[in-house]
Amino acid sequence: MLLNGDCPESLEKEGVAEPPRENGLEEAEPGDETTGQEVIVIQDTGFSVKILVPGIEPFSLQVSPQEMVQEIHQVLMDREDTCHRTCFSLHLDGNMLDHFSELRSVEGLQEGSVLRVVEEPYTVREARIHVRHVRDLLKSLDPSDAFNGVDCNSLSFLSVFTDGDLGDSGKRKKGLEMDPIDCTPPEYILPGSRERPLCPLQPQNRDWKPLQCLKVLTMSGWNPPPGNRKMHGDLMYLFVITAEDRQVSITASTRGFYLNQSTAYHFNPKPASPRFLSHSLVELLNQISPTFKKNFAVLQKKRVQRHPFERIATPFQVYSWTAPQAEHAMDCVRAEDAYTSRLGYEEHIPGQTRDWNEELQTTRELPRKNLPERLLRERAIFKVHSDFTAAATRGAMAVIDGNVMAINPSEETKMQMFIWNNIFFSLGFDVRDHYKDFGGDVAAYVAPTNDLNGVRTYNVVDVEGLYTLGTVVVDYRGYRVTAQSIIPGILERDQEQSVIYGSIDFGKTVVSHPRYLELLERTSRPLKILRHRVLNDRDEEVELCSSVECKGIIGNDGRHYILDLLRTFPPDLNFLPVPGEELPEECTRAGFPRTHRHKLCCLRQELVDAFVEHRYLLFMKLAALQLMQQKASQLQTPSSLENGGPSSMESKPEDPPRMEAGSEEEGSSASGLAKVKELAETIAADDGTADPRSREVIRNACKAVGSISSTAFDIRFNPDIFSPGVRFPESCQDEVRDQKQLLKDAAAFLLSCQIPGLVKDCTEHAVLPMDGATLAEVMRQRGINMRYLGKVLELVLRSPARQQLDHIYKIGIGELITRSAKHIFKTYLQGVELSGLSAAISHFLNCFLSSYPNPVAHLPADELVSKKRSKRRKNRPPGASDNTAWAVMTPQELWRNICQEAKNYFDFSLECETVDQAVETYGLQKITLLREISLKTGIQVLLKEYSFDSRHKPTFTEEDVLNIFPVVKHVNPKASDAFHFFQSGQAKVQQGFLKEGCELINEALNLFNNVYGAMHVETCACLRLLARLHYIMGDYAEALSNQQKAVLMSERVMGIEHPNTIQEYMHLALYCFASSQLSTSLSLLYRARYLMLLVFGEDHPEMALLDNNIGLVLHGVMEYDLSLRFLENALAVSTKYHGPKALKVALSHHLVARVYESKAEFRSALQHEKEGYTIYKTQLGEDHEKTKESSEYLKCLTQQAVALQRTMNEIYRNGSSANIPPLKFTAPSLASVLEQLNVINGILFIPLSQKDLENLKAEVARRHQLQEASRNRDKAEEPMATEPEPEPEPSGGPEDLGSEPQAAKDPSPSVQG
Repeated sequence: MLLNGDCPESLEKEGVAEPPRENGLEEAEPGDETTGQEVIVIQDTGFSVKILVPGIEPFSLQVSPQEMVQEIHQVLMDREDTCHRTCFSLHLDGNMLDHFSELRSVEGLQEGSVLRVVEEPYTVREARIHVRHVRDLLKSLDPSDAFNGVDCNSLSFLSVFTDGDLGDSGKRKKGLEMDPIDCTPPEYILPGSRERPLCPLQPQNRDWKPLQCLKVLTMSGWNPPPGNRKMHGDLMYLFVITAEDRQVSITASTRGFYLNQSTAYHFNPKPASPRFLSHSLVELLNQISPTFKKNFAVLQKKRVQRHPFERIATPFQVYSWTAPQAEHAMDCVRAEDAYTSRLGYEEHIPGQTRDWNEELQTTRELPRKNLPERLLRERAIFKVHSDFTAAATRGAMAVIDGNVMAINPSEETKMQMFIWNNIFFSLGFDVRDHYKDFGGDVAAYVAPTNDLNGVRTYNVVDVEGLYTLGTVVVDYRGYRVTAQSIIPGILERDQEQSVIYGSIDFGKTVVSHPRYLELLERTSRPLKILRHRVLNDRDEEVELCSSVECKGIIGNDGRHYILDLLRTFPPDLNFLPVPGEELPEECTRAGFPRTHRHKLCCLRQELVDAFVEHRYLLFMKLAALQLMQQKASQLQTPSSLENGGPSSMESKPEDPPRMEAGSEEEGSSASGLAKVKELAETIAADDGTADPRSREVIRNACKAVGSISSTAFDIRFNPDIFSPGVRFPESCQDEVRDQKQLLKDAAAFLLSCQIPGLVKDCTEHAVLPMDGATLAEVMRQRGINMRYLGKVLELVLRSPARQQLDHIYKIGIGELITRSAKHIFKTYLQGVELSGLSAAISHFLNCFLSSYPNPVAHLPADELVSKKRSKRRKNRPPGASDNTAWAVMTPQELWRNICQEAKNYFDFSLECETVDQAVETYGLQKITLLREISLKTGIQVLLKEYSFDSRHKPTFTEEDVLNIFPVVKHVNPKASDAFHFFQSGQAKVQQGFLKEGCELINEALNLFNNVYGAMHVETCACLRLLARLHYIMGDYAEALSNQQKAVLMSERVMGIEHPNTIQEYMHLALYCFASSQLSTSLSLLYRARYLMLLVFGEDHPEMALLDNNIGLVLHGVMEYDLSLRFLENALAVSTKYHGPKALKVALSHHLVARVYESKAEFRSALQHEKEGYTIYKTQLGEDHEKTKESSEYLKCLTQQAVALQRTMNEIYRNGSSANIPPLKFTAPSLASVLEQLNVINGILFIPLSQKDLENLKAEVARRHQLQEASRNRDKAEEPMATEPEPEPEPSGGPEDLGSEPQAAKDPSPSVQG
């Protein structure tokens, strides 16, 4: 059920609409209050109505009661036979239906009702909408909007590799596809190829050479109509040149469109004869141009055949870093958009510009008592946010390009502020020395992103009555722009008067307000913020529940706003040296504290959560240990915890040796933990039932872990500790001392637990980052800031498993280099004026990536630089100083700066002076570096083959830089209910209840669609999991259809070469193979391999999986030699990353042996199978079924080898006359290949006996209890920070389920997060 207005009905057919379900909701989380009645509201049954359109056969349409009438309009505007109509109304029994009413509220509308389409008279607005719609229909297959990054269009190439829709081709080619297929991939895809071409990244789609319907369609120069013509009903004039080169002028009048007698230079508005009056422009053009009639029909047919997911808009704009050379075509609509801000007045909103603040806050105030209300609210919040982000991005670009007038034009450019379209824009510079004590401009540059993180967090906690500003941070052309919605009334008064809570001067003057304290108190538990007192400049105590610079302002609308949330989280002491403060030993050993460029470094929310979680487990263990000791001695408690009083803190609970003794016997400690939990709850309830000795236990444990309460576990941070300029009252000194210690412990925890934990996960391949973005994601999930990247790399270098971390090291070094280059590029660009932009960027890229030793920058030609500009004008766009300093940069200087930046910022010493040395030393690829730097800075380059290594000419010319896009950071509102369904579905699947899991995840998919519309990252994860479940349950067609949507969505929302997209391609290939579409399966795998080569290179653990897949499919189509190339590469990679003794390697040996067997090269086959057998024997023992299987296979191979040898001897003895029994070489059956494919992709179909199932459930329940113990301490604390994405694990279960019997318990991807 799609409630977003812009959804074509083809989606309803596609099955994005409600699939029938037995009410799969009984298993919802308890407390999800999904009562049956609520669910009915969402699952209102649809009905069909008959539509009568003038001129075509009547047809019926499926609708659902809570759709609006306007959604039927949308459907008709999308249908092939009615798409040319925009200005019409729907009538039921002669009554016109209101556009915005829901269908269920229309009287008499029921199954089988007849709706008539009635053409309405045009207005100027309607005529414009009509012309715009016709233009969109003409351009519907043209990808230029996606390449230019406008209107939320983005690219998708799946259909190029599947030859249209997978579902249909399945029906056509039912015969087993054993016709000869050409399986040889292009040279650059083969293992060992050094070539990394760029052009295949965006293959030319044959539909893109669009059929030309018209040469020109544009507004006429005679607009607007003069008064006397207006009174004849003329609305506007169009000028058209048809494909036959006929030039015509067209009048749009209230009655429709007709030809007039004007020419380009002579105005004659009288109708031509014949005038061809038509209600739609398309009908008119059909009559005057035969080519138009023919081509337009073909174009619409093609448009409707495309998968809807290829054409629905994405919620946020995705930019492409490469684009082919495009001819620039005349386009009236684009031209008009460029000069009017269309985002100011969206088509459906009456009145002029949108009041963003009012919209953002009103959606938050919507009711949220039950599921339908919450869905409506979340949908509204999401829609407004994505619109606001689009408007803010557009405005920020206009500000930097100098197209918006400042509100304080007389000040110098850095100080200027702007208002456009009801959004306030400020630049990331330190104006008025606001951040003087914090690091000046550098601090002013990071403050907006910190503030955005704060806004994101408070939005998630979602306290009623507390409001944040809409915030978007845009990096564009080297500048950082913050866009914010405007608090009503803030512009009329001075900030000093309006702030009633917090401080505007970093803690000198501080005020508080009881209502704010009450509101913020509600956020303090989930955000772990301590309510505390500070002194103001008059030495009075002021109570706060946030950091001092968090300001509270009551707007003219009476709402309580909080802003400047840049210090929501506690400071990171590793990067904040404080005189007289000693850091714990873990930190000093790693060389901390280090002075950073600014003093706004704070810990990430994920780190705070992990730290508290860690402390909670510690608290439970300490208390359990003491209870046991009490039990054991039954004397009075030996105060085991007070090892010398309060200093017990110093004996680092990070690696507490004291409690290990107790937790040896898991079982008893688990029951101990349960007792503690019960005890802790009793004491917290404080009803006096607990005995004093138990109270003592809890008190000691609380004290040891730094809890702020002595009766319950409760850790909170005071965000103002170590803030320059903040003073605390004498009475709080103890509390402040404890808080300082807590911060030191958190800093030590990051170094001693989180970073080693990350490296461990990477070593065990529990996470598989493939590029800079996925590495950053993995670090952030563990709360490790990017400034620790150097430390992570050092740990990787020192790790005993250095070999198995090779890919992490390469990605990390690449990330380090490109981030350092990005920092330099930012300041470099600020000195470039608009006319020199492409020259400057191509020069920078040459210095960064080209082997050419001395590239020369092309300065803009002199005659363009006007002589009169010497008097420096004040109102230039920021950075338009007549500055050509950028032109003197050399590669040597740039690389020196990169190394210096890496040292200063990341504390890592790079050993390279040129790009070639970097590539050589660290095994990087230049094309990968180009991709990383382009994504980070928004550069778009021409799609062509670049010769990076030529020493005779520079790699890039000005013509190669096509565009520079903004890099946008914004809040991502979440669909919380859908997410809960998704999680409970995943949990069910992991417990082996596939059917129930499937139903819950289907429900989640509906709710995601309901909130986000059809396109979203989380919907993508949902589709992937659904596809996998259908596959495991044997429904290949359903798996294929869901996975196809997942691939399309991943391409559109994440990017065509995002690591996630590569994973999705691999899954789809497997399902294609299972549906016996072999050639499609191969081309998808080749595409995935090409993308992985481009994004990272060949030497990645995931490449082993991919090559095993390719090798197996090739084996299945009897391409043995080719198959061996891939399988042997996979074997080499597996051996490197998993160690020669790993079970994955044994499996790899077995796959290679099977191909040798098919080639009748038994000696090689035996050799490989023996290797595999040895591994199984040493790892699993003689009696394991894997070992037995392998030894059986060895016997079988030996017999075949002997038979072959006999035959050969026979030939030698008797010459050619020997009668030889023909040898049987069998091609592998597709079923056996599929079985192997399932094994390597971690999919297992497990026939479990009833007893196994019981054991399994008991085991799951036990684990669940243990987890619950640690989780239950407060549900309120769980902000929705987790993504519904399973970690990027190898496609499938966490380990090779085929070779790990104990992993067979969850056939689905395990969810970490």
